[in-house]
Amino acid sequence: MQSQPVSIFERAFKKLVPGGLEAVGRRGSDIMNIAADLPEADITAVKEWIDNCLAQNGGQVEARNRAAMLGRAYLKLSVTGKTRFLGLLAEHYGVNESSVEKAIDQWHNAKSSQKTEAAQALRRALEPSRTALLKQFNGVPSGVKFLVDMRDELLTFCKDYPALKSLETDLQDLLATWFDIGLLQLEEINWHSSAAMLEKLIAYEAVHAIKSWNDLKNRLDSDRRCFAFIHPNMPDEPLIFVEVALVNGLAGNVQKLLDEDAPTQDIDTADTAIFYSISNAQRGLAGISFGNFLIKQVVKKLRDEFPQLKQFATLSPIPGFRRWLENTTAEQLAHLPGGEQWLSYPPPRDPVLANQTDTTGGQQEAILKLAASYLCSTKPDSGRANDPVAHFHLSNGAQVARLNWMADTSDKGLKQSAGLMVNYLYELPKIVHRSQQYTSIGAVSQSSAIKKLLK
Repeated sequence: MQSQPVSIFERAFKKLVPGGLEAVGRRGSDIMNIAADLPEADITAVKEWIDNCLAQNGGQVEARNRAAMLGRAYLKLSVTGKTRFLGLLAEHYGVNESSVEKAIDQWHNAKSSQKTEAAQALRRALEPSRTALLKQFNGVPSGVKFLVDMRDELLTFCKDYPALKSLETDLQDLLATWFDIGLLQLEEINWHSSAAMLEKLIAYEAVHAIKSWNDLKNRLDSDRRCFAFIHPNMPDEPLIFVEVALVNGLAGNVQKLLDEDAPTQDIDTADTAIFYSISNAQRGLAGISFGNFLIKQVVKKLRDEFPQLKQFATLSPIPGFRRWLENTTAEQLAHLPGGEQWLSYPPPRDPVLANQTDTTGGQQEAILKLAASYLCSTKPDSGRANDPVAHFHLSNGAQVARLNWMADTSDKGLKQSAGLMVNYLYELPKIVHRSQQYTSIGAVSQSSAIKKLLK
């Protein structure tokens, strides 16, 4: 019979405690024997276990041993059991209000020479007690990955259990500290990287699915580059990675870019670096931004290696365009460039069918104008671009440079973007100014070609 895979925390526990689970069990009542759904009768035992971890009975090493056991027990819980466990942390291990009020009074009444000490006591009082437990997990091998995955689950559970939001926020704050950009390492991934890392690229690619090992090998060929941010405590786990093609001029079709039979580009003559895929690999780190730092560091690295490069641009999807086009009323469309032209065609008005049936190019022109309007307009309530990918690149200082018709004919590309893709151009001397203009007043930098579509 095939053996079951060993969990990351099981491996971590074996590293931490010689002899593993059995060795701890021989010391007495240190085994957590709880049911998968964590019934009420077992919650009391879990609470006692948590209290012992927080009290550090037996010292810090023993507390972390027990935290490892607690983490191992958590991984074996069902979804119901996990929500109950997390609910216990959220409800009973938050901020002690009376301690906070006492610390505030002490700070108000402290003499000048005592203010610093009183302020530190207030900061400690404002920290939820569960934070100490989360930090104990951090001290266990693979514990950081365990907490990243725990937040991944929390993000899902919070949709049905809003009471877990405070715990999720606390964990995000901790992870943001541990994953500060200064602690991350930029690593180039190539065909000779570890098999574990290459498998992660295939699993985590979120923009253009990697279909086979040959597909991956093509993306790591001599005219391609792939870079990832790595955390020292998660050495085999990319946090975010970007795939780059070295080409001549702006690329306008992703199928051609990923064609395994296409000839390899002479990198000595390439003048453009195309960022054609950026994938966040850890959902548990959502809301902790790495992408802007990644792009800037990769641009610097590429410029050092290939000084002849003149352009740095993306070939990006427009994932919200088709949904926006279908949900925008005729009255609203009529006020946009290309709107009246698009509405003048009889139903069904399908931007994909337009490529097959439009012989004059009028429908294509209308769709491109509407896509330019979609990309270059911002939401009145937030000032953010309508499209999430556009917001990412515009906030990083890019320009909306060129729209490409039928640039992604995959099922996903047609369904989400009506086959369109856009080039965002990163002009290094102008990045900071464009980023400031966008984030402060919602100004979207546009090339002359895009401005022409918007007339």
